[in-house]
Amino acid sequence: MDVIDLNCDMGESFGAWTMGSDAEMLDIVTSANVACGFHGGDPLVMFETVSRAKENCVGVGAHPSFFDVWGFGRRMIQGEKPEDIEKTVVYQIGALQGVARAVGHHVGHVKAHGTLANLAAVERPTALAIGRAIAAIDRELIYVVMAGTELERAAAELGLRMAREIYADRAYDDTGNLVSRKLPGAVLHDPEEAAARVQAMVREGAIISNSGKRLPVAIDTVCVHGDNPAAVAMAGLVRKKLERAGITVRAMAETVR
Repeated sequence: MDVIDLNCDMGESFGAWTMGSDAEMLDIVTSANVACGFHGGDPLVMFETVSRAKENCVGVGAHPSFFDVWGFGRRMIQGEKPEDIEKTVVYQIGALQGVARAVGHHVGHVKAHGTLANLAAVERPTALAIGRAIAAIDRELIYVVMAGTELERAAAELGLRMAREIYADRAYDDTGNLVSRKLPGAVLHDPEEAAARVQAMVREGAIISNSGKRLPVAIDTVCVHGDNPAAVAMAGLVRKKLERAGITVRAMAETVR
């Protein structure tokens, strides 16, 4: 592994509510996952985020979720059928594509947010629904997937380009899935600890669980969540340590074939 992408979820402010340090993160990361109004983000925030990403030569992607602005996309929405999820993902990608075209940028990838992503990691119909939405719009879009999960298997089944992702600021269980945010230690806040974990996972080509178990995976991109209070310091240190290890940090479109 000598080239990798560093991505961040952003554009998640809404109206008078501010979330994250997007301007600072756009000086560090190479790809931005932009909220499309269902868990955060509104038209003004989307325009501002995509415009700043363009100025910083940062790639942008859609960050669709369940329709849950009040719960920030982290609540389970009961009764959502796969065909309905597919349609809502198409809607959100299309919204960001319109914004990107208006400011002269380009949407290059799609990464599900929050509970939608967590559900798709373990439920094949949900992962396939997201993938079908991507394929219906543009098969050149990169499907960002949690390495080793149903998301990765769905992307492969549908023949989509994919970027396999690990998280700098989240703990993993022995199945390779994320530890629930309801449990202590699920979210990492120490930049040094997070950067060291990323270095180890990239070097070994494996997810490292809380128990120390190694789960071999391909790794194309590393995520730092924008709503983490330590996000700026963490992303900066992750990038610095990767580059010191001889790994080039480049936008997702340049790292995924």
